Amino acid sequence: MDRKQTYTVALLSFSLLSLELIWTRILAAEFFYTFAFLVLSLAILGLGLGALTLRVIPKVDTMRSMRNSLLLGGVMILLGPPLVYRLGMSFSTLTGSLAMLGKLILVILILSSSFYFCGIALAILFKRFHTNISNLYMADLLGAGLGVIGAIVSMNIFSTPVATFLVSIPIFMAAMLNSNRLLKLLPGILVLLAIGASYNGHSLLKSAKPERLPSIYQHWDAMAQIKMFAYPGDEARGMVIDNAANTPVYGFDGDFSLPDSGSEDMWGIPAGDLIRQFEACRFLSLGAGGGSDVIQALVEGAAEVHAVEVNPWFNKMLTEGDPHGYLSSYTDTLSSELVTLPEYTSHFYKDSRVTVVSEDARAFIRRHPSHFDVIYSLSSNTFAALASGSFALAENYLFTTEAFQDYWIALSDSGYLMMEHQFYMPRLVSESLIALDILGVEKPKSHIAVYNLPQMRRKVLLLSKRPLETDFLQVALRDITEENYEDIHLVYPAVDSLKDNIYQRIVDLGWKEVADSLAIDISPNSDNRPFAAQMGLWKNLSFDKEARLLPYEFRGFPLTKLIVVIIIMVVILFIFPITLIPYLKKGPSLSLSNYGYFALIGFCYMAVELILMQQFTLLVGPSVYSVAAILMTLLISSGIGSRYSSTFESKVVFLAIIAWIFLDIVLFRYIVFIFGNFGQGIRIVATILLVSPLGFFMGMPFPKGVRHVGPLVDWSFAVNGAASVLGSTITILLVISWGYSIGLGVALILYGAAGLLIRSNSPG
Repeated sequence: MDRKQTYTVALLSFSLLSLELIWTRILAAEFFYTFAFLVLSLAILGLGLGALTLRVIPKVDTMRSMRNSLLLGGVMILLGPPLVYRLGMSFSTLTGSLAMLGKLILVILILSSSFYFCGIALAILFKRFHTNISNLYMADLLGAGLGVIGAIVSMNIFSTPVATFLVSIPIFMAAMLNSNRLLKLLPGILVLLAIGASYNGHSLLKSAKPERLPSIYQHWDAMAQIKMFAYPGDEARGMVIDNAANTPVYGFDGDFSLPDSGSEDMWGIPAGDLIRQFEACRFLSLGAGGGSDVIQALVEGAAEVHAVEVNPWFNKMLTEGDPHGYLSSYTDTLSSELVTLPEYTSHFYKDSRVTVVSEDARAFIRRHPSHFDVIYSLSSNTFAALASGSFALAENYLFTTEAFQDYWIALSDSGYLMMEHQFYMPRLVSESLIALDILGVEKPKSHIAVYNLPQMRRKVLLLSKRPLETDFLQVALRDITEENYEDIHLVYPAVDSLKDNIYQRIVDLGWKEVADSLAIDISPNSDNRPFAAQMGLWKNLSFDKEARLLPYEFRGFPLTKLIVVIIIMVVILFIFPITLIPYLKKGPSLSLSNYGYFALIGFCYMAVELILMQQFTLLVGPSVYSVAAILMTLLISSGIGSRYSSTFESKVVFLAIIAWIFLDIVLFRYIVFIFGNFGQGIRIVATILLVSPLGFFMGMPFPKGVRHVGPLVDWSFAVNGAASVLGSTITILLVISWGYSIGLGVALILYGAAGLLIRSNSPG
């Protein structure tokens, strides 16, 4: 084997991993992340089915087919996203429309085709050069690891729509490597087509969904898709993140001393009475977004304001503006002269009292040396899948029991935490009480209050370092009177007529006594199980044709679990039976132990990868950088491990993997405690050093298994691919219900079983 095959595998894997990340970003923005999970998880099954094609149709096993498969895979990468956009897919009407179900199947087939053709190409190379599988698998993993960086860099520099088409170029380059001089012309032409399509990426990936107001600006990077629109009168700009979350940017005159410089209409929930409790208030905004929290704090006289926002684009836009400007189409609807956001807001982020931080709020609080008088969180949330690939959910470490311990420690002796959320409040109440109890606070119930703001459809948790007095509770947010009952009233501590509300009952009885009577899951979240948005319960499962399939689980419909179960059933009832078809043919076949071995290592690799990507974001911070560091480290270190797989005995390999997973289960929370006080750079380096040893040994089981099966590697690869999807989905069900430790525990046991299987075949 020459280097050409190694480069081919690396280029192919680079494109495949980049493809997965970029399509995750696209589908999460267009369809919401749960539906992106469904579509991409099923689409990736095409990779294993492509490999199985070699076993079922031997005529496909030629180098010419390999080159053609590369070309077809690249072409479908170019065609897939525009076709999906033009189908007009709407998941909300899926349960009541056969036509929409048909469109869903077509979407999956379109996106899976690229994986299918690439699976054929990979399997041909693995099979023909199986004696050098260590180097080929190393190229596969190294290419995938570099693809993580390639996807993120291209999305950040060129934007996601442009990167969508550029990602096909490495595959066409791989096809050129395997073509003679005359045939190199076709992939060369396709490279030019990819570049041309990228120039029109924004128009090719333009959503068919109607917008409430015309966009005046769009920004789409690896972190999020953000659209800006102007409210009538141009008094405010609205930001829509991934077509789900919203944050406003208000026009501001820059004069903090005048009453009309700020009003309750600008920030929704006032914190002025809290700020004015302190002579020189130190104010922290968790999830500053468009900055209305910051304006409020400045107007109310805060001496020091920290604006913490995980998405750096918001901070850049409010401090520097955007050099790329606004959408030119907006000039047709408003005016030809548009000011940048810093000018629109009178550069309030440049005020000497303001410190702007682009970082995860939990990480910032853990490492900040000062204490805050007021910590303010207004709808701080994200449903973005970030760039963590199709096999990831939107965990949120802002709403866990350990988070409330961090908030309490970060407050000054007389400080307040004010946290608002529409739907998570039952969980937040129980978590705050548990946190205070763990910290040894006397009478935790006297330190919290819960307000209902019916007109705004909001609930607010007020947590105080000192016991809350009744008189203060009546004025802490707004004056509570009979006349403004529909604007604001307390639900804890509640008056006698409201004693039966859910929050009073949670405080008085505990969440377990209340849970069975509710339609949503209110069990407290922890850093080991941070899935606050997963609120659906199986008892609410129904398929009313008239109902809309909402992407949120706030009403208790178990959407995520249902989607995961659908994927699991497809794999078990359809994909795995297909992998058994070669047993019906004459000739060499996989032993049942080898079949089970490749299934187990595929299951376990994806299970561990999924958990580590989400678990270590607590240490680094849930941003595109943490995901890149974790996924890239795992893949590249696995590639290096593959290269040296023949150096280690199988027993050593599996014992090392099992030992690392066990240590992670036992020690991870202490690792966060040790490194959490350092800056992000050090936390990323620590993550790389901690994850690399595991990745090194996790890259060895596949090439070790291939040495036992030889030319049957195509079949083994298909089984491994199907089990990978099964591993990720089953693991998601486990961690949503019982946490990361249980998911890792299952992977630990199954890795042990795989180690026993390979030892039963022959020595490592």
